[in-house]
Amino acid sequence: MEQQFYVKQWDVQLRPRTRGFHLITEEVLSATDGFDGMQVGICQVFILHTSASLTLNENTDPDVRTDLETTFSELIPDANPAYVHQYEGPDDMPAHAKSTVIGSSVSFPIRDGRPVLGTWQGLYVCEHRNRGGARRLCITAMGSAGAV
Repeated sequence: MEQQFYVKQWDVQLRPRTRGFHLITEEVLSATDGFDGMQVGICQVFILHTSASLTLNENTDPDVRTDLETTFSELIPDANPAYVHQYEGPDDMPAHAKSTVIGSSVSFPIRDGRPVLGTWQGLYVCEHRNRGGARRLCITAMGSAGAV
């Protein structure tokens, strides 16, 4: 039997958010037309910005979001006088550093047309600017219609 290979891609614009870690799992999944037809696959979500990032983490207790923001703000503080790049304000260079540490993309498996995420896992956009504006994502899903 011949395998049918699927590749799907969507562009998503997220609403502006304040600084912090924001769950976007449902927003991302509802922006796609799903992974119907994919028996086995992988989905990559990529953020097209250098001062925000993406991560998979705890999706239930909102204190985790607060604590993640606290952790990164303490590790990489705003307005460090040692920063040379100051053009866009005191939160910009730290935002670039945080996005480098956390990363610009996440991926997760697809099985039977559904994302495979752990019970307590959710997708976050990590907004590192005080007012970062709307953020754009490119979502790419690739997979096979049959078991591999």
